[in-house]
Amino acid sequence: MNLYCLQPKEIHEIKDFLLTARRKDARSVKIKRSKDVVKFKVRCSKYLYTLCVFDSEKADKLKQSLPP
Repeated sequence: MNLYCLQPKEIHEIKDFLLTARRKDARSVKIKRSKDVVKFKVRCSKYLYTLCVFDSEKADKLKQSLPP
């Protein structure tokens, strides 16, 4: 098995992340905060997608716009 396919996929655009989070196969979204970055992780059927946000205000807005 190729180890590359087991790696999470990084998304660089907030708009793309929101579309991914609203997909039918998206199961859960986890938010991990550290000192200088907020990581959003969405689990889909095949991959785990991550988005790193360095601005805390943008992270709060993104958290509010996620689906329930």
